[in-house]
Amino acid sequence: MKYGFTAPLAAILVVGCANTATAERPASTGNTTSRERVSFSENPFPSTYRPYGGAPTVIRNVTIFDGEGGQIDNGVVFFAEGKITSVGDASTPIPADVMVIDGTGKFVTPGIIDIHSHLGNYPSPGVQAHSDGNEATSPVTADVWAEHAVWPQDPGFSRALANGGVTSLQILPGSANLFGGRSVTLKNVPARTMQAMKFPDAPYGLKMACGENPKRVYGSRNQKPASRMGNLALNRQTWARAAEYKARWDEYDRKGGTAPARDIGLDTLKGALEGKIQIHNHCYRADEMAIVVDMAKEFGYTVSTFHHAVESYKIADLLKENGICSAVWADWWGFKMESYDGIPENAAIIQNAGACTIIHSDDQDQIQRLNQEAAKALGDGRRMGFNITDATAISWLTYNPAKAMGIADKTGSLKPGKMADVVLWNANPLSVYARPEKVWIDGAMLYDANDPKRRPVSDFELGQPGEGDTK
Repeated sequence: MKYGFTAPLAAILVVGCANTATAERPASTGNTTSRERVSFSENPFPSTYRPYGGAPTVIRNVTIFDGEGGQIDNGVVFFAEGKITSVGDASTPIPADVMVIDGTGKFVTPGIIDIHSHLGNYPSPGVQAHSDGNEATSPVTADVWAEHAVWPQDPGFSRALANGGVTSLQILPGSANLFGGRSVTLKNVPARTMQAMKFPDAPYGLKMACGENPKRVYGSRNQKPASRMGNLALNRQTWARAAEYKARWDEYDRKGGTAPARDIGLDTLKGALEGKIQIHNHCYRADEMAIVVDMAKEFGYTVSTFHHAVESYKIADLLKENGICSAVWADWWGFKMESYDGIPENAAIIQNAGACTIIHSDDQDQIQRLNQEAAKALGDGRRMGFNITDATAISWLTYNPAKAMGIADKTGSLKPGKMADVVLWNANPLSVYARPEKVWIDGAMLYDANDPKRRPVSDFELGQPGEGDTK
């Protein structure tokens, strides 16, 4: 049976690398043979990200949504050396010799985080030559990594920053395959290389997909999977193979001997079984999500987040019980059968059940307006009778996605010691009239609506009409 993995590769020698997995090879020592430890890197494309420079800054007289559901009126935010230093009310001490911004009538939030983006993999202009998000050659392509196709010059990155206040985002492979490959988390900064955008020490994700997409793509080629039965059968067989691969490596780690032959795709699945790689599962229908929960228990892995999840409202209690987030749209529905039973109250019902709620984009335009999407979902919930605060709705765009991506210890809320990823909005961000006025990433002001020089422009756009505008 074909699984779509690369052919097994011999363990390769990498000297002096951090984050390595070990193997052994025979080494001749005179008339005896010993085992020499060799290793391969688990992070062969490491982050080279370095924050841009920034000045110590205080924003005062501002309404603060801290990202974790808290609100401070007439508050103060102070950040220096790339980190949040203090957040509090008007009595918070303000140091001398720092930049002070009067935020009267304005609002501050953490940087917006999009957990589901394809920027860089499906960049603008949207032409076939730029289409790099789906390796649609096999239903199992756990060996591919989204980062290897990220084009840093995608104009969508600067649009997301200037229009949407997006400071971090997860780039996922597409959903043609059951196992689509690894995701990568980026800081939304201008850079020449993917590595210079790569969020330091962020866990990798694994993109999986349920439902119509895999069975349509491969069924149309008269190959498995051509049905939801086929989807689950191939999923389970692949996880079984991954469990065997992990068991061989575990036995080798305990007993030594000859190291197993290396398989790049199975490395990813082994990492997921070990909890090192987050599972992000494209799944619409409630019944399929419930089956995936059982499959995860069968093989011993954990689902971080169901993406799109238009029927999460039907099983919100199950999702809460299993600690699974739902990354949803405010009101997209009906564009195919598995999305037909979507309702605009979805996010609010998930929130009301106490489950983890996230608003995501999956779109180069909607990423620029995630604040408005959260506002729509909030309004639908309030009309249903749920008392959800503005500050809670902001957490759908900040702390909750950070938690689901494994980076909440570093960003996602305005807490001392975290990255100074900060947005100053000219109005309540849940207003249709609100726009980012200033955006800081690690304390560096990378966008200022009042200063054209603080508006990033992709090299691809230089010299073209409308270069760098907010569109």
